[in-house]
Amino acid sequence: MSAPRSRPARNWGVYGLLLLLAAYAAGPMLVLLLSAVKTPAEISANPLSWPAELQWDNFATAWVDASMGTGLLNSAVIVLSTAGGVCVIACCGAYALVRLDVPKPGVVMLYLLVVSTLPIQLSLVPLLSWWTTLGLYDTQFGLIVIYWALYSPFATLLLRSYLIAIPPEYEAAARIDGAGELRVFTRIVLPLLWPGVLTAALVSGLQAYNEFIIAVTFIQDSEALPASIALFSFQQGYATNYALVSAAGSIMVLPMLLLFLALQRRFVSGYTSAGMAN
Repeated sequence: MSAPRSRPARNWGVYGLLLLLAAYAAGPMLVLLLSAVKTPAEISANPLSWPAELQWDNFATAWVDASMGTGLLNSAVIVLSTAGGVCVIACCGAYALVRLDVPKPGVVMLYLLVVSTLPIQLSLVPLLSWWTTLGLYDTQFGLIVIYWALYSPFATLLLRSYLIAIPPEYEAAARIDGAGELRVFTRIVLPLLWPGVLTAALVSGLQAYNEFIIAVTFIQDSEALPASIALFSFQQGYATNYALVSAAGSIMVLPMLLLFLALQRRFVSGYTSAGMAN
């Protein structure tokens, strides 16, 4: 008789924990949206209070003052180029590690793991000097190349876990029919690898969209700045207009939020499938 009573209690406990986690995750976003419709004085007085009057003009002011339209367009170019390049590099690297006879693949994997965990700040000074010499400084292409190198190691390890789960018999049958390695990869492996490719593209795209330190270091042209740098536009001497910063941040978050909600199932299933393959 005790089992039926304990099960609802256990379910309520799980639901309560999930509710707390949801509030913890959504809390900062709600505070950001609330600050976006307040005056700077109200934010200074109490960031969590309800505004006396909703300041919807903050969004229009932030859009114009920070050139959010140009910034979002630049971010779209950077994100799409980064995701596409990372997927190509990671697909080729993962396929070589799993299917081809690469000398000491364990050493290569250890190198990828170490590189993916190193902070980029260690390489900023030599990379800045090198990019200036090569003429890649203050160009979007130069920034995209850095993102390729920065996000490809993790994507390669992620796609490798997918490739391990794909039976090699499919590729052997294609080789018997006379297909080369490139044809085997594009016609046999890539369609089966597509969920992992989509996950790698989403992860690298989100990282490139939110990245700040590299973008502010390697891009100085105001017409080439991504949206993440637009928040600097509201720095006035030693003071910051946090109402406009919150409004610009809300505008910046909206595209990625909609994209994640639209592809949430594929994103989560991609991560879980990679974990099961490992």
